[in-house]
Amino acid sequence: MKSINDLVASAKTVCDRYRAGRMERETVREWVLGLGAYPSPHGERVREAMEWFRLHSREPVSEEIVRVDIDRLQAISVP
Repeated sequence: MKSINDLVASAKTVCDRYRAGRMERETVREWVLGLGAYPSPHGERVREAMEWFRLHSREPVSEEIVRVDIDRLQAISVP
């Protein structure tokens, strides 16, 4: 488990890069699935994102899925 500050900063960076098209979805998915355990409330958000990316791993992805991807990443970085 890393610090919450590191998690928040990384989630913001990954989200910004993904939204701008500078990061592939598979890379984002691998990042999310590689996250460890965190205390509440971030821990629940990380688990939700992990479950989302586990369930929605097929290509091609719709714009709606990308929007939810971004929502899940943003939720991780909310204080």
